[in-house]
Amino acid sequence: MKKKLNPEMQWIFILLICLSFFFCASPQKKMEKAKNKDPQYQYNMGLFHLNSNQLDKAIQYLNKSLDLEPGFYLALNAMGLAYSMKGNLDKAAHYYKKCLESNPLFTEARNNLGSVYQEMGKLDKAEKEFKKVVSDKNYNGRELAYYNLARLYLVQNKTEVALEYIKKSIDLDKELAMAHNLKGIICERLDKLEEAIQSYNRASQLVPEELNFKFNLAVAYYKNKQFDEAKKIFKKLSSQTTDPKLKQKINQYLESMK
Repeated sequence: MKKKLNPEMQWIFILLICLSFFFCASPQKKMEKAKNKDPQYQYNMGLFHLNSNQLDKAIQYLNKSLDLEPGFYLALNAMGLAYSMKGNLDKAAHYYKKCLESNPLFTEARNNLGSVYQEMGKLDKAEKEFKKVVSDKNYNGRELAYYNLARLYLVQNKTEVALEYIKKSIDLDKELAMAHNLKGIICERLDKLEEAIQSYNRASQLVPEELNFKFNLAVAYYKNKQFDEAKKIFKKLSSQTTDPKLKQKINQYLESMK
């Protein structure tokens, strides 16, 4: 038979259990307090929610981070990204500029600011920012700034200049599919159809699931009077796409080749 604890021993046993709970809970509370006062932790949480596309939650954590450290340039840049993803370009530009005030050497924010200006139609300001980005030889994302400059010049019908910049983008990153696609668009505009076909082909090889690249390739073949090649791609695309507008365009090209 099990011996029953006497009342005094029962009380000591209960006290020991309570103390163990207290000592376990105490470090946990301290840890939570430390997290609440740590701008880096709040920034990391903001970044996690930003990557999960939970933008309001991300902004909530990033605001906490900036309350603790107002000049935290990484959090300011992340706030710019969050508002850019929400479509609030004015607020995004505000945070990117604040980030650059805090750290003028953080070129990533300058590239982001240029992209926002470009979306806002402020092409002169965008060009200025992108030119600063490509002049920073230590920045690893210069191919994107060259790509953006090529887009910018294409919109302004400075097609030869656009071609010059997209070539620089590809020189830095030969695997950048969207740069090859843009080079195709520029070459097509310049009536350099053979070169356009090569560029669209490369873009399609790099990202086979991107149907727009294949559509551009088929159109370039069509314009170059290589109708068998064009027809082959258009027919394949027609069976792959569910986009009614794209299907309509494909059917128009197929009809014209009958």
